[in-house]
Amino acid sequence: MKLTGLIFTLFLGIVLEGYSQDNVLDLDKLVFESETEENIWKAKPNDPYPYFTALDAKSLSEDTKWVNLLKEIDEKAAKNPDQLSLLRTIFQKSHQRLFKKYEQHSSFNKMLTEGRYDCVSGSAVLGMLLERFGFTYDIIETDYHVFIQVSIEGKPVILESTLPVGGMISTPSEIEKYLSSYLPKKEATPVNFNQRLAGPSLVLADNSIFRKVKLVELAGLQYYNDAIVHFNNQEFGQAVHQLSKAYLLYPADRIEGLRELSIDLAFKTYGYDLRN
Repeated sequence: MKLTGLIFTLFLGIVLEGYSQDNVLDLDKLVFESETEENIWKAKPNDPYPYFTALDAKSLSEDTKWVNLLKEIDEKAAKNPDQLSLLRTIFQKSHQRLFKKYEQHSSFNKMLTEGRYDCVSGSAVLGMLLERFGFTYDIIETDYHVFIQVSIEGKPVILESTLPVGGMISTPSEIEKYLSSYLPKKEATPVNFNQRLAGPSLVLADNSIFRKVKLVELAGLQYYNDAIVHFNNQEFGQAVHQLSKAYLLYPADRIEGLRELSIDLAFKTYGYDLRN
């Protein structure tokens, strides 16, 4: 079944304003896929890392790769605190140790256990490392992609996690070219709700979203990606469960819109009333 339907207008901005307050979700009503995931959510961690590992938590036995990466970069930072050199180390070591194969809709845990990653899990790694070492940076959400912009001595550097070669962009002309490919076009058609955030290879006729998100909001987009898999498989109940979690982390229009659409289609297709 091809779904085109419901559209919300999404505006350019640093953060979304005017979120619906009529659809506040209750943590106690969430449906979890594993006991580990439930424990993470109910602990209400301040650190975004647990929220990234909550999805597919049953497949994660240990986070040795992450711990070893932190240790390796800590040692490099102690020897050479130069920011540009350290930024290059962060990018290269992330690809060497964690980013083995690009694959759309690969959770943070799948990256740790299998080396499969996408722009969301890749940007999550880079963002948390940049945070750890005190960089000034922004995570940028676009219609179908996420990337990072870092400020080094007042000059921008783009980190494109899905490109192991050439993904650290520092030449002004290349940065301008890269950013212009994602900046919203006038009178652009808003994003389709059931399209995942993937990689830079998609050919996009229009762009309507270009905004900064926090790490915990990026974790919400990971749940949004997972929900879209269920949505496109017409598993609307599972989609609603994942979108409810996504919305608690990041109450964005696109997440709320797909959740409302999923509830609607669950009733029309299967007779399930998921509003109760």
